[in-house]
Amino acid sequence: MEQSIEQTTEILLHLSPDEAANLKEGINFLRNKKTGKDYILYKNKSRLRACKNMCKHQGGLFIKDIEDFDGRSVRCTKHNWKLDVSSMKYINPPGSFCQDELVVEMDEGNGLLLLELNPPNPWDSEPRSPEDLAYGEVQVTYLTHACMDLKLGDKRMVFDPWLTGPAFARGWWLLHEPPSDWLERLCRADLIYISHMHSDHLSYPTLKKLAGRRPDIPIYVGNTERPVFWNLNQSGVQLTNIKVVPFGIWQQVDKNLRFMILMDGVHPEMDTCIIVEYKGHKILNTVDCTRPNGGRLPGKVALMMSDFAGGASGFPMTFSGGKFTEEWKAQFIKTERRKLLNYKARLVKDLQPRIYCPFAGYFVESHPSDKYIKETNIKNDPNELNNLIKKNSDVVTWTPRPGATLDLGRMLKDPTDSKGIIEPPEGTKIYKDSWDFGPYLKILNASIEDEIFRHSSWIKEYYTWAGFKDYNLVVRMIETDEDFSPFPGGYDYLVDFLDLSFPKERPSREHPYEEIRSRVDVIRHVVKNGLLWDDLYIGFQTRLQRDPDIYHHL
Repeated sequence: MEQSIEQTTEILLHLSPDEAANLKEGINFLRNKKTGKDYILYKNKSRLRACKNMCKHQGGLFIKDIEDFDGRSVRCTKHNWKLDVSSMKYINPPGSFCQDELVVEMDEGNGLLLLELNPPNPWDSEPRSPEDLAYGEVQVTYLTHACMDLKLGDKRMVFDPWLTGPAFARGWWLLHEPPSDWLERLCRADLIYISHMHSDHLSYPTLKKLAGRRPDIPIYVGNTERPVFWNLNQSGVQLTNIKVVPFGIWQQVDKNLRFMILMDGVHPEMDTCIIVEYKGHKILNTVDCTRPNGGRLPGKVALMMSDFAGGASGFPMTFSGGKFTEEWKAQFIKTERRKLLNYKARLVKDLQPRIYCPFAGYFVESHPSDKYIKETNIKNDPNELNNLIKKNSDVVTWTPRPGATLDLGRMLKDPTDSKGIIEPPEGTKIYKDSWDFGPYLKILNASIEDEIFRHSSWIKEYYTWAGFKDYNLVVRMIETDEDFSPFPGGYDYLVDFLDLSFPKERPSREHPYEEIRSRVDVIRHVVKNGLLWDDLYIGFQTRLQRDPDIYHHL
């Protein structure tokens, strides 16, 4: 029987009449002493605006922005994001996000209430009580990176299959050796979930092999603003059964199995996560989401899995100039990885899943030309995160190895059961020690001599096609060799995105400036095929300098 679910209102903070009367003009930092939660209230004469003191990016705490002379902005202690609390818009990165506002109400005695309107949780619709699971009825097998093979009764479901080839052009390669029967496992699946368009989740080399055997396999994706399979036709991969589903609605597979795709709160246009439920037991996979479902997630699920490693960005390793010394970068990476570990540990502590598994971070920069990145882009150790979680909670943790299988029924009944997690047979190869670079580099290299690059007219045509303009930013693009030295005969040009012009010199007006050196094979492959610049940036195929040091989100 369907249960009606309603929006609720929660009082987050109650200020007495005296406290309300003593609010100063401008920014007020407030704390609820009972809950320890922090809030920001902005007062402009009689107008009041309020929000949680929590950055939308990764939940950091805001403090006074000493560079703000107007008394309107606050700065995040994690990544220096800045929020203008008079408008509730982020000003660093510019043109990016809005902060969720709280409702401010006066009570009968002239005190103030900060209220949060909570929409109903979509997973609470048609609730199901957990049933006993037989041993072997629900099994979760780790394959590689973010790819899990789930046996759910007589159905099989696979998450994010990246099992061969590189991701992000030639920057990422698999750390783990997938089980030798990985293709058979994919072909046996009843359905596949792909979380988003990034190539460590949407792997066309993997899907090409799958499509050769089962082109009609059902593949489910969320209805994101940027379609997951935006490049399917051009990829040449023949998949015929892609199902785009709405967010927050149960998708029924059979009488016991259903799933629901949710969007990310920071990147709703692209990132998704998923809840799978079998006989009332929930499996939560938050994948790469920065704030999955805006931070509203089901608690006490049977199994939770999330990313953990960090290092999935060109920042700061590919940057130079100004503060970006090797010492600064090393300290920043060390600090950021620790922040990420603490953030994930706190999330697990808050949600209290029965079992937690860190995944989606098992990649390596194995191509010899990326030796510097491999040595400097230090990633978190899953065991370190799991030990941190164990210190603060009773959550059972699982560090997966390729081919290892978790039996959910056994683990829920007795987490100490020696058969709860079956490790791969002794002697199984865990880590890859060789990668087949050749075929993939050949594809990239073929773009270097492509006819379109013989004439400089491609530059204006390409940026006009891309359509980004009316933004005060000037970029110098330099094509380079493997070592980021100018490529002989390569292009070196300026793009002024304010009017989409291509000047010979930087304009005289005040403007932010970036210099981007890109390996010629990758930039030409990206241009020729209209691919995402994520291949350049996340794939470590560029070296960047910028003045001022601002993240241009747009």
